[in-house]
Amino acid sequence: MSSSEGGSRTPRFSIVVATYNVAPYLGEFIDSIEGQTFPLDRLQVIAVDDGSTDDSGAILAAWQRRRPELVTVVSKPNGGPASARNAGLPHVQGEWVTFTDPDDVLDTGYLAEVDEYLSRRPNIAAVATNRAPFSGQTRLALTNPLRRHFVAGVNRLRNLDIDSGHFHGHAASTFFRTDEIRRGNLQFDERLRVTFEDGHFCCIYLLHVPQPTVAYLPDAIYHYRKRGDGTSQLDRSWADPGRFTDVLEHGYLALLRQGAERYGRAPTWLQGMVLYELSWYLKMNERLSAPTAAHGETAVRYHELMAQICALLDRPGIETYRATKFPAVWREMLEHGYRDETWRTSYAVVDRLDNLQKLMRVTYRFTGEPPAETFTVYSKVVEPVHEKVRDVPLFDRTLLHERIVWLPLGTVRVALDGQNVEVRTTDQKPREFRLTAPMIRKELSRDHESGAAENPDSELSASDRVVLRLARSRFVRWYFRDAWVLIDRVFNADDSAEHLYRYLLANRPDVNAWFVIERGTPDYKRLRRDGFRRRVIAHGSMTWKLLMLNAVQLVSSHIDEVVVRPKEIRRLAEPQWRIAFLQHGVIKDDLSTWLNRKNIDVFVTSTPAEMRSIVDDRTTYRYTTREVKLTGLPRFDRLLEEGKRFPPDQRDLILIAPTWRQWLSESEPIFTGRHSVRDEDFQSSEYAKEWSAVVNSPELAELAERTGLTVATLLHPNFQGAARLESPRHVRHLSFEGQNVQETFARARVLVTDYSSMFFNAAYLERPVVYFQFDRERVNAGWHLGRHGYFDYARDGYGPVTLTADEAIAAITKTVESGPEPEPMYLERIRESFPERDGRCCERVADAIIESMGPAPRAARPSFRSALVGRVRGVRRRAIDVVRRPAS
Repeated sequence: MSSSEGGSRTPRFSIVVATYNVAPYLGEFIDSIEGQTFPLDRLQVIAVDDGSTDDSGAILAAWQRRRPELVTVVSKPNGGPASARNAGLPHVQGEWVTFTDPDDVLDTGYLAEVDEYLSRRPNIAAVATNRAPFSGQTRLALTNPLRRHFVAGVNRLRNLDIDSGHFHGHAASTFFRTDEIRRGNLQFDERLRVTFEDGHFCCIYLLHVPQPTVAYLPDAIYHYRKRGDGTSQLDRSWADPGRFTDVLEHGYLALLRQGAERYGRAPTWLQGMVLYELSWYLKMNERLSAPTAAHGETAVRYHELMAQICALLDRPGIETYRATKFPAVWREMLEHGYRDETWRTSYAVVDRLDNLQKLMRVTYRFTGEPPAETFTVYSKVVEPVHEKVRDVPLFDRTLLHERIVWLPLGTVRVALDGQNVEVRTTDQKPREFRLTAPMIRKELSRDHESGAAENPDSELSASDRVVLRLARSRFVRWYFRDAWVLIDRVFNADDSAEHLYRYLLANRPDVNAWFVIERGTPDYKRLRRDGFRRRVIAHGSMTWKLLMLNAVQLVSSHIDEVVVRPKEIRRLAEPQWRIAFLQHGVIKDDLSTWLNRKNIDVFVTSTPAEMRSIVDDRTTYRYTTREVKLTGLPRFDRLLEEGKRFPPDQRDLILIAPTWRQWLSESEPIFTGRHSVRDEDFQSSEYAKEWSAVVNSPELAELAERTGLTVATLLHPNFQGAARLESPRHVRHLSFEGQNVQETFARARVLVTDYSSMFFNAAYLERPVVYFQFDRERVNAGWHLGRHGYFDYARDGYGPVTLTADEAIAAITKTVESGPEPEPMYLERIRESFPERDGRCCERVADAIIESMGPAPRAARPSFRSALVGRVRGVRRRAIDVVRRPAS
């Protein structure tokens, strides 16, 4: 139903606003409309209330009553943005129409800027304005990859048939000719309720007009709101199956078909628009936490549609796309991944160099059967020292395979199927058919002297230059010579790095080992009390910077950016250390999308199944037997000692230790190394309610009292300090900080957890385990970190799997009453996972790190003449010093 539309007029612009439950933002939007410098008597606003359940409708009605000559309100049942915009189109009276979103804001000169340009260029098809993101009162950095279409202060007119690298798919910041929309009877496609209704409308409009000419106006600013609460439709769309079916079928595929029907092939600009949209799917596929609906039947349908889309994307369209970053592997996935053919790259890439082991990594990709390969180094045919074939998947389907080999370093040739192929050091640019060792070293070497700082030396502060001079001084280089830096997290310890550090100090005096942790933390104070004062370095201190600038090994149980590539060091010099990844726990999920981006030199594993999941052919990891070693976690040595201290009659804890959840964290773990959660959010979450139901159950309290056990909780470090489970007084709350966590696991009569790798700790000690996985579907859908890997809890787990609090309590009761050991079935699985528990994990890890550094260099013995000359020069220097010394 429509309210009256005010007096008759012919506006210059009409704004159609699709409104649904945006009451908190409408005030700012309305103010930005009424604050325009453009005359409001030449403007028409059509506000469509799309069945809002908040105060949006009332606010719009009040606005119309106050400004009836400006505002027309249309009310309808909820049908989505496309439906609402279509409902507004019949009411449009202006020459030009745009579709502003009601939670955004227009710059005061927005309409005037567009009007001025159109007065000079009246015959163009569309005007694209410049989006600037903001959140609350804060203007955000412009990160949209299409920002390059706008050059500050320069209005640009582009014919997309000629300037095919340009396109525009945001209807809210685009002005369209009303007569062209009506002539083509164009509407928003209401089947695209999830996303892309804007892009689809823009494209069908530009396919319809005689010439797709678009003006890009950088000074017409459209302020685009980034909602911090994650409630925008785009934020939610990845969990909707329609994002993987309807959007592809009625959006991308329909457009490509329409373009091909009109022009014989989809225009390059249109292919560019589709490739831009597909890049978001490819990025989502590479995220560690990827909460999508692309599983099962949805994934099958997605790939059926992708095959049809890729058949309409031709090679020129794919290879000339430059609008955004689009790696070679993405292009290959689209061009070859959906074809029933045998294909391989026409080049091989030398992408990593190990100077110490004198090895280089060579890779190429293929589909179908692998090609016959021959590697020649210094004119001699060589066999790979380490090798594998990696799967390159996209949403539950493998599209490509990557061949990875480590060869002896030298001038290399690669022949595939009997033909020499180009050899490069990057996917992006060709080299030649022979890549020499000096060329490889020049481009890939991690030599200390060639490390380039992120900032040129001229941009460093005076204190930075002092640090660099000190780091290069003879004394500091001697003091930190061949230094190993060991670190768990920046803010806590008592993980594998600390236990390996203690072993090195006690057993490997030849290793120059140092431990790093944040000053003032409980573990920092504990370590200094334990007698490690001189070799415990405060993270961020001057000494820490000098140490890091001279380190040859960084050894850590965590591999977050803040640990392995701290920005304080990168601004001084590019890190030169090798990385030994000790791991925080045993890997059970697929973490390859995260870990493949790390240059790990030693990758510690603990079970044969874990190692196979990483190094075997047709897994998703890029790591081989060069990096991955089966040693056991260093902290397992201490864990084993603690386990022996607590015989069955001294195991007094019902230990409840769930892991955290990515969706409850306020920070991005990969880059910060810290995580936090607001306690009020935590207490109202399903997570807190479900675990509280277990902790607070009367049955659990009765079991503990009857058996003389203590119920204890051990929340993940990411929750500790900010959130806790509300519980009765008989429940103890334990912490990872300032206490012996290994002893805590040793005291457990049963460990109750969910997806935490801590259950491997209990299994290592042969302690019973109960799994409580109330949110299994959400975790398996990718909402937490990692994707489903080789480990199946029902098939491989060390205890019963429960899905409700009542099931968990019953399983805990049965486990406790059955005795201190796991049931025989679970005990057999444990012993298959850990066949060797000998207290020598630290020893094996240290040996693996030393071995990874190659044979110790042998110093060349000086000749008699050079030794004599050196001695004479030394005597001469001392004599000069004596002569110049002032008299006392």
